Amino acid sequence: MEHEFVLTWDRYMDYGAVTSIVGAVLIFLYHEFRVLQIKDYKEKYDYVNLYEVRYFWYALVALIFALGFFANSVATEKILNRGDLWFWVRIFITVCFVVIFYFVFYSMVRIYYPRYVEKRLVKLRNTPRISPDGNAMRKLDETEEDAHLDASQIAEEANVHSVDYDVWLDDKTGYKKIEKYDSYLHAEECSECGFFTLKIDKEEIEVKPTADETGLLLKHYKCSYCNHREAKEVKLAKLSTNVV
Repeated sequence: MEHEFVLTWDRYMDYGAVTSIVGAVLIFLYHEFRVLQIKDYKEKYDYVNLYEVRYFWYALVALIFALGFFANSVATEKILNRGDLWFWVRIFITVCFVVIFYFVFYSMVRIYYPRYVEKRLVKLRNTPRISPDGNAMRKLDETEEDAHLDASQIAEEANVHSVDYDVWLDDKTGYKKIEKYDSYLHAEECSECGFFTLKIDKEEIEVKPTADETGLLLKHYKCSYCNHREAKEVKLAKLSTNVV
């Protein structure tokens, strides 16, 4: 194989490696910049929940390609001395390792990274909100929040428990902020494998709540990693009588 071709190949591989590394950094910075741009904590929560794992994976893929490009520029002296066969062997070995790294890291990102994302989501959901008057707001507990939800919101929580509402209240001015969360989009820690890959598969109401009696909901979970299934009973609050 011609000496000039091999050197040109190496140069383009180096360009590819540098470009991929820069791309990985830009992907990461773009995501963090978008998070910083979002001022509302609920909107920030939704964005992180939907996109954080995806952008982290994109950045990691770019780094895997950078490694592949770099590997295709090593041992050039051996290729020049031993002929064309080693050139193709290097490409073959590099492609094999890129494919292996792709699937290994894909599994790692899918089962390990959500643990970090979960910590970030919990922090975002519980960070005190600030009212338009600049006062720190208080997050109401389950026993308090029904008084601040309308009938349709209470019914939604009671009948479709995968929907959850957080109510924040400014005790000084009475200003309130209601945030809606979809539990089906949220992953929990699997009791079998320990990864944050457990999501709600379906729900069924065993006992409907009334104004006098609490209800009972059965939530069925399925782990996307180990296929573990489990069910949890959730008590539904009594229907509020102060909402028309």
